[in-house]
Amino acid sequence: MRAPDHARFRPHTVPPLAPLPREPDVVVVGAGAAGIAAARRLRARGLSVAVLEARDRVGGRTFTTTLRGHAVDLGAHWLHAGPINPLVAFGVARGEPLRRAAQESHLMVGRRKGRPDEAAAYGRAFALADRAMTGGAGRDGPDRPAAFALPPGLGPWGRRVALVHGLVSGRPLAEVSLHDFPSMEYGDNFFIAGGYGAYLARLARALPITLGAPVRVIDWSGAGVAVDVGGRGRIRARAVLVTAPMMVLQDEAAFRFSPPLPPGIRAAIDGFLPGIYEHVVLHWPSAPFRGRDRLAGLTGGRRQPPGLLTRVDGTAFHYFELDRPMTAALDAAGAGPDGARRLTRAVLTDHVGSGRLGDLAIPAVSEWRLDPWSRGSWAVVPPGHAPARDALKEPVGERIWFAGEALSRRQWGTAGGAYEEGERAAEAIAAALAGSRAGEAKRAREPRDPLSRAGEG
Repeated sequence: MRAPDHARFRPHTVPPLAPLPREPDVVVVGAGAAGIAAARRLRARGLSVAVLEARDRVGGRTFTTTLRGHAVDLGAHWLHAGPINPLVAFGVARGEPLRRAAQESHLMVGRRKGRPDEAAAYGRAFALADRAMTGGAGRDGPDRPAAFALPPGLGPWGRRVALVHGLVSGRPLAEVSLHDFPSMEYGDNFFIAGGYGAYLARLARALPITLGAPVRVIDWSGAGVAVDVGGRGRIRARAVLVTAPMMVLQDEAAFRFSPPLPPGIRAAIDGFLPGIYEHVVLHWPSAPFRGRDRLAGLTGGRRQPPGLLTRVDGTAFHYFELDRPMTAALDAAGAGPDGARRLTRAVLTDHVGSGRLGDLAIPAVSEWRLDPWSRGSWAVVPPGHAPARDALKEPVGERIWFAGEALSRRQWGTAGGAYEEGERAAEAIAAALAGSRAGEAKRAREPRDPLSRAGEG
C-alpha cells in the first residue's frame, strides 16, 4: 500500500519529550489525544508511564503542518461539543487562542447565492432531521440504521441532509447505528488559532514518549504485561493502556494479544467500521466566499460536495471534504491524491465556473484511510453494535485497558472524545493499581497462619 499524501508533511510543532522510565507502572500505546491525556493524568496520580508511538510525531489523527507559512490542520480541525469537550475547558484555562465557530454559512444554488427563503428552508430541514434522529422516539425500539429516522417533509433538501450527515458520521446513514447517533450536544463548536494538532503537541511537552516504536504484541500471560516493540525489544509493566485505533487493532497479524483477548472484547473491536472524512486542502485567494471559518453548501449542481469550510482562520485556505462514497470511487479507480485534486476542480467548476479557479492550488490531500496507523478517520458503530463502546471500557484481566475516540459515546469521532476517554481510563488504572498495592502491603503485614507451617522442618 502506498503512503498517504499527508505523510510527506512535517508537523508544525515538535515538543521536547522525556526519556522512558526503566520500569514503568503503565505502558500507553499511542501518543494521540487519548494517549497524551492518559499520560498526563497517570503522572499526576504519581505513576510512572512509558508512551510508545508508532509514528515519528505525536498527535495521531490530530496533525498540524505548515503550508505557505500558515498552520493548517490535515486531520482533526473542529473542537466539537464545546460545553462537554475537555480540550475546550482546558484550552480556556491555559489561555489557548480558541474562537467560536461561525453560525453563519453560505448557500449556493447552482452558480447563484441562495435566496433568503431557500436558506430558511435549508435550515429548517436540518433542524427537523436533527430532532428526529437524536430524539428519544427513534431510540426506544430495536436498533436500526440512522437513515430510517430521517423524517418525511424535508422537501428538496432531504438528499442534502442525508449527504451532510453521512459525511459527519463517517459513513452513509444506512451504515450508522441510530442508537449511537450523536445528540444535540455536538453544537457550540470551536476552532483554535495555530491548529488543533499543534495544541495537542503542546500538551505532549516533556512527556515520556518514544517515537517510531510500533507495538506488535502485548503478552499478558503472566503477572503484569510485557509489550513487544517492533525491533526494539520488550517493556514490562504492571498494566497497559491501548489507545490505537480500532481499525489497527482489527488486524491481528500486525497487532496481537497473547493469549488472545476474550471473545466478547474481540467481537467488540472487530465490529466497528472505518469512518471516512478526508480534507482536500485548497489555497484559493479569489474564492467567492467572505467571512472567516464559514461552511458553504454547494447545491443544485450535477455533483454536490458534502462539505466545504471556507476561509480557514481568515486565510485563503479552504477545506473541500470527501466522504466515504467519494473516496471509495477514487480508490476503486486507483486515482490517488491527484485524482482527488481533479475531482475537486471538476466539482468547483460545476458550481463557480472555470474562470474563478485561475489561482486555485491544492497543496495537500489527507488520506487517513490509507494511513497504516489509522486506517480510517474514526471508528463508526454500525446498527446493532452500540454496546461495544461500553464493553471496551471494562479492563481485561485487570491489566489491559482501552481508550480512544471509539469508546466515547457523547463525543464519538473526535479528539475531544479521545482525550476524555484517555483521562477516564487513566483514573481507572490509577485506582486499580493503588488497590493492588494496598492489598499487597496488607498481606505483607499480616502474620502468617501457624498452620501454614505444618510439615515444615
